[in-house]
Amino acid sequence: MNRKIVLPILILCVLISGCLSDESSGKGTLQITSSPSGAEVYLDGQFRGSTPTSIANVEPGNHTLEYRFSGYKSWTSVITVTPGISNFFAALESQQVTPGGQNVTTTVPSSQVTVRAGTNLMIIGEKNVFSGTCTDCSRVLLTLYGPGYYAQGISLEPQKPNPASTWSYTWTPGYSVQSGKYTLVAEDGRKTASDRVEFSVIGGGEVSISANTYSAVRGDSLVLSGRCTSGAQSVRLVLFGPERFSGGVELGSVSVTAEKTWSFRYTLDSAMPTGLYTAYVYDIPQTGSSTTQFTVRPL
Repeated sequence: MNRKIVLPILILCVLISGCLSDESSGKGTLQITSSPSGAEVYLDGQFRGSTPTSIANVEPGNHTLEYRFSGYKSWTSVITVTPGISNFFAALESQQVTPGGQNVTTTVPSSQVTVRAGTNLMIIGEKNVFSGTCTDCSRVLLTLYGPGYYAQGISLEPQKPNPASTWSYTWTPGYSVQSGKYTLVAEDGRKTASDRVEFSVIGGGEVSISANTYSAVRGDSLVLSGRCTSGAQSVRLVLFGPERFSGGVELGSVSVTAEKTWSFRYTLDSAMPTGLYTAYVYDIPQTGSSTTQFTVRPL
């Protein structure tokens, strides 16, 4: 084969291998935004760009996140990084400099904003109703952060509080939204007060199951395992079969790992009826399911 063709192929393979290694490393990716945009971002004291920005390959655990912006008060917090994508937002407070050179933080305490989600666990295809209060303001600005299309923040339709200073917004994204963690930021029209609420969207993924053997005897240990890519944190197992298993026996729930896999070991007791069994798995809540079968034979 021509060396001019081989070399680019080898380079491409190395790059693909590196990308796959990063995805399976269990590290975190931070989507950093602020109001106003353009703030300098420091992670553990190191400059990592200006908002909006993304920081990949962050080790899980506690880290110090800091925002700096000329004319605004610095914002610092200890954050907990987990595998996958996490969103962080800060509403910075403006400062003015006195003739003596001292910074004075200026705020408008008369405006107060609150926001809450109708559900903290939303299934793809459903809607979520957000509501809250906004005192001494003419409108509420809503910005939604999350995976994919919402990574850099998407402005939703501004809401006008009613005479009781309450507001409400119904988010109906349909089936185009991705599963993952989302953050809705609500601000008053002057952007002097804000609040945020986090929620998760699950669904639209695969829930699978398989058994390590399809023929077992009493006393054997059966390993059921599979994948769950719906965004759910756990799956539930139910076993159907002859006699006492005819109506289904719940085996329990199993946590989904950062690699989106799960595994459960089940020991067949000495009174296990012989015959054909069906193991049923679904994510919590039930957006996807799958089954597998095995036989318990006489000794």
